[in-house]
Amino acid sequence: LHYIKTQYTNTADDTIDSPGEYAESKRFSVGLACFSFEADVVAMVQAADEPFNLFGENSRCFIQRPLIGIITKVDSPYANILMVRQWLINAGCERIFMVNNVTREGVDELMEYLKDDLPHLTIEQAKFKQSLGINEWDPLPEGVDYPEEIRTAAE
Repeated sequence: LHYIKTQYTNTADDTIDSPGEYAESKRFSVGLACFSFEADVVAMVQAADEPFNLFGENSRCFIQRPLIGIITKVDSPYANILMVRQWLINAGCERIFMVNNVTREGVDELMEYLKDDLPHLTIEQAKFKQSLGINEWDPLPEGVDYPEEIRTAAE
């Protein structure tokens, strides 16, 4: 992980990086939702020593991608990991990674998660999962399979 102060939305081959200030404004937060449509995974990054939180509760509601939390500066003497973890849980993060940029602790686990390919579904398969009340990236419940007409659509 390498910190760069983001002044505007940057895109690269495998990342979309937007300024944290976008979370502070209703106008700009709409842009965050739009950027998320182009992402496989959305990550909220929060330093463990931050005294405040910019991410609203239930942010997951407007993001149609897996939402993860990344807690940095876990080695700071001012770190309050339990509080920051709760903020990310309240925002709707499904999984939270704690990383230390100095010792690299937690970075390998995060990178391994990001390497995993999400399932590629047809729109019909995504709709079927939504009708069951599950996210597109979650596995089907045990004993449930796609109907025949959409099962063969992905083959």
